[in-house]
Amino acid sequence: MNNNFLDFRSDTVTKPTDGMLAAMMDAKIGDDVFGEDETVNELEEKLCRTFNMDAGLFCPSGTMTNQIAIKCFTQPMDEVICDQTAHVYRYEIGGIAYHSGASVRLLHGDRGILTPEIIEPEINEDNIHYPNSSLVVLENTVNKGGGKCYTLSQIAPIHHLCNIKKLKLHLDGARIFNALVATGDQAQDYGKYFDGISVCLSKGLGAPVGSVLLGTSDMIKKARKIRKAFGGGMRQAGFLAAAGIYALDHHVNRLKDDHLHAKAIAEALLRTNYVRGVMAVETNIVIFEVATGTADKIVSQLRNRGLLCNTTSASTVRLVTHLGLTPSMIDHAIEIILHL
Repeated sequence: MNNNFLDFRSDTVTKPTDGMLAAMMDAKIGDDVFGEDETVNELEEKLCRTFNMDAGLFCPSGTMTNQIAIKCFTQPMDEVICDQTAHVYRYEIGGIAYHSGASVRLLHGDRGILTPEIIEPEINEDNIHYPNSSLVVLENTVNKGGGKCYTLSQIAPIHHLCNIKKLKLHLDGARIFNALVATGDQAQDYGKYFDGISVCLSKGLGAPVGSVLLGTSDMIKKARKIRKAFGGGMRQAGFLAAAGIYALDHHVNRLKDDHLHAKAIAEALLRTNYVRGVMAVETNIVIFEVATGTADKIVSQLRNRGLLCNTTSASTVRLVTHLGLTPSMIDHAIEIILHL
C-alpha cells in the first residue's frame, strides 16, 4: 500500500505480513508442473478439505481459475448463464468467448444475486437455433453488488434447478471467505452444491498471488492441462502457496473487522451532503452514489485529501476495506469523508 495514502481502491493492494513472509521463506518447494511442490500440494489439499471437494489446482489468478472452469464445463456454441454484473463477464476481457467459444446469457438479479425463478426461463430449450445452456456461474460475494452475499439457503435451490436441467454450476468465490464470515454458513457444505469453486487468496485474505480451483478429480485433471495451455504452469510456486496457507490459518476470522470498518465508512458517507445513497453493506465493499457532481470529481477530491478509491460508474464510487487498514486509518478516513 502507498504509505502516503489511505488505499481503499481494492483488497488486492495488501502486502504480506511479517508472519506471512516468514512462512514463504520457509516453504518446501519443488516443480509444480511435475506435481512435486510440497507446499502447493498442501494448499490444494487444505482447500479441498475445507470445501469438501475432491481435487484442487493452484493458479496465478481468479480470472484464470474461472476461465479454466468455464472451458472445462462448456463446449463451443454452448451458453453460460450469469448475472450482468458478473466478474466472469465484465472483467475477464471477453475470455468466455475467446477461450471457450461460448456465448453468455446475462440476467438481472438483485445486486447480482440470482434465483431459480430468474434463471429457469432463460435456459434454452433444445432447438437448432439456440446455443446449448450448459453452465450457471454465481459470484460470492458480488463485487458490483457492493459485496452482497449468497447464503447456502439461496444456493441450494439453484443447485436443484441445475441438476434437473443438467447444467453445471460454478462459483466465482473471489471473496468467498467474506461471505462465510458474514453469513455464518459452513465452507464444508459448499462442496455438495458446486461442480467447480474458485477460491481467491489475494483479496480479503491478503496473500500476494493466487487462486485455487476446486472440483472432481477428473475435472481438475482436465483443468491442469488447460492451465498449461494458458501458460499458467508454475514451477517452484510453493513460496506463493505458503502465503495462501498462512492466510487461511490466520486471516479468515479477522475479516469481520473489515466488515465492521466498511459499515463505519458507510455510516460516515450517509452523513455527508455529497452522497445520495449507499448500498447496504454486508461485507468489505462500500459503493455509494454521488448527489452532486460526478464520481470522478469526488474520487479526485478524496485523493487530494489522501484517500484513494475508484469509480464504478459515472455516478458511483467504491471503497474496499482490508487488512492493510488499521482502526486508526479508518478513523482518519472517516474524518476525510466528513470534511471533504
